[in-house]
Amino acid sequence: MSAEQFLIVFLTVSELALVALVVLFFSRLRRSEGLLHKMQYNQEQLLEKLRVNAQLEQELVSSFKRRQAELIKLDEKLEERRANLEKLLRQARDISRSPQFLRQVIVNGHKKGQSIDALATSTGLSPDEVRLILEQSGS
Repeated sequence: MSAEQFLIVFLTVSELALVALVVLFFSRLRRSEGLLHKMQYNQEQLLEKLRVNAQLEQELVSSFKRRQAELIKLDEKLEERRANLEKLLRQARDISRSPQFLRQVIVNGHKKGQSIDALATSTGLSPDEVRLILEQSGS
């Protein structure tokens, strides 16, 4: 083999190696592009999911604020109702402790046949006070 033939074979082998390297380079480049497109698609999907999550979070926050406002209104109504009930309870206690009411309870109870001790226990008075009220009412 002469030097010219050796040079031609060497150049041919070198060119084939370069072509193989170029093909390998382009195949890797194509794979990298595919991977890049896949990553971009996944990024878009992630951004879309983040937008949906942000929207759901915003709806949740607005719903929470709305419910919080409703709870505040309900609490105010409940406090108002509690104050009214306490007022009614005070009035009922005052009425039940009034002398007229106690006298009426004692007289009606005595007419129904209740004993003086039972009337004293139910009204919170002493038996002597119950006897005195019955004597004053003429029963």
